[in-house]
Amino acid sequence: MNWLVSIPEFLVSEILAVPAFLIGIITAVGLAALRKGVGQIVGGAIKATLGFLLIGAGATLVVASLEPLGAMILGATGAQGVIPTNEAIAGIAQAEYGAQVAWLMILGFAVSLLLARFTPLRYVFLTGHHVLFMATMLTIILATAGYDAWVTVLLGALLLGILMVSLPALAHPWTRRITGDDSVAIGHFGTAGYVAAGAVGQLVGKRSRSTEETHLPEGLRFLRDSMVATALSMALMYVVLAVLFLVRAGEEEAFTAFADGATGVGNYIMMSITQGMQFGVAVAVILFGVRTILGELVPAFQGIAAKVVPGAIPALDAPIVFPYAQNAVLLGFVSSFVGGLVGLFVLSAWLNPALGLALILPGLVPHFFTGGAAGVYGNATGGRRGALAGGFVNGLLITFLPAFLLSVLGTFGSENTTFGDADFGWFGVAVGSAARIGAVGGIVVMALIGLAVLGLAVLVQRKVVDARWDPSPGRPWPGGAGEDEPAAATAGSARAHPRIAPPKGAPAPPPPPA
Repeated sequence: MNWLVSIPEFLVSEILAVPAFLIGIITAVGLAALRKGVGQIVGGAIKATLGFLLIGAGATLVVASLEPLGAMILGATGAQGVIPTNEAIAGIAQAEYGAQVAWLMILGFAVSLLLARFTPLRYVFLTGHHVLFMATMLTIILATAGYDAWVTVLLGALLLGILMVSLPALAHPWTRRITGDDSVAIGHFGTAGYVAAGAVGQLVGKRSRSTEETHLPEGLRFLRDSMVATALSMALMYVVLAVLFLVRAGEEEAFTAFADGATGVGNYIMMSITQGMQFGVAVAVILFGVRTILGELVPAFQGIAAKVVPGAIPALDAPIVFPYAQNAVLLGFVSSFVGGLVGLFVLSAWLNPALGLALILPGLVPHFFTGGAAGVYGNATGGRRGALAGGFVNGLLITFLPAFLLSVLGTFGSENTTFGDADFGWFGVAVGSAARIGAVGGIVVMALIGLAVLGLAVLVQRKVVDARWDPSPGRPWPGGAGEDEPAAATAGSARAHPRIAPPKGAPAPPPPPA
């Protein structure tokens, strides 16, 4: 009977939880549905896989570049508390609930495909590692509340499948403002932060220029290159924090910010500059990976739409929006981190003494990925001010929500880490609070929460997305379209939209199927 456990664990841990393999398989299926040749199918699947591996390689470089910076920030401020890390708490939970997580994830993916096929929510959520994290959180909440293993798996799968099709729909009006068409959706459990960023951007930035409209003197034109601007900005941030850490803690402690230490003050400063430059390289790798994956996956989804889920839209990871407003990524990251610091101050000065909430430290990795994406969403509706305000709001959300989430994770609430992105927070608190009502009552309330989310998503899809509601009316559509959406787009051709700041060499959206 071990094969009943080992097979789903293999499928989850080695295939479904690895976005590159999942994307490659989906691309191959789509190209096969289009009746492409074997060579095109194999080549397209491999290229799509390589695109996601590039994104993963860039993300690894980002993490490596941010680790010393995080040590410097903690050393310079003296802050202590919990750092939300999805990978860490998921790894801890796997040891105890690995089989339940595996079955919940597989069944949840199946539920999402059924909902995409038979409801107006035609989104296929392809961010495998985030599905794994959400499946883990739901398992922790239900299992520690005392529910039977099969209740945990079946109810959790239903809730997971609902989220996988609902959240992309709720964010899609703002996503379409970014991409200019319906070729991709956002498939990342930081959706609440992105919607909030888009809404706040509309409030604060009606006359603010886009972050991509940079008018610089001739001598500073080199800053229009996003890779150069990102690397230079991060290098300056590194140097400032390195000096603050050095002044506050002294040479011996400051030099430990780097894994191999530093041999002297000069070496310490130059290592800081190098790390900032490497961050610029990491972002460039991510952007190239995004362009590669879009070039293969979007055409392949025409085949999937025709054969499996009519009108299917791939919902992809947060970096998918980075190429559309590369300067906004950096602004959103920085302002999200500032929001995290402000949230930490509020927790330490008020919410911790009053409610006993844990102090949530601003982890640079979640602030970069979710804050960067929030900056893009804020820029789409509010330009530069929108990018800054949107990132800041996202920073507050991913600071306060994890603090409340700890209270519903049972014994895992004392593991000194938690889930970090916004949707884990609000949905986890809602489900966790309902789970503690009692066996029957808790199941009923949790099912109602899932149905409420699904119903809201269907309503938004029909009344907002399909009606082509513009979240930022009066703001020019980039690309020379003027203040109004192109007539062809309103007539039903989503791909007629101009795209926001398309990067050089980015693939054009495919034409609508005949």
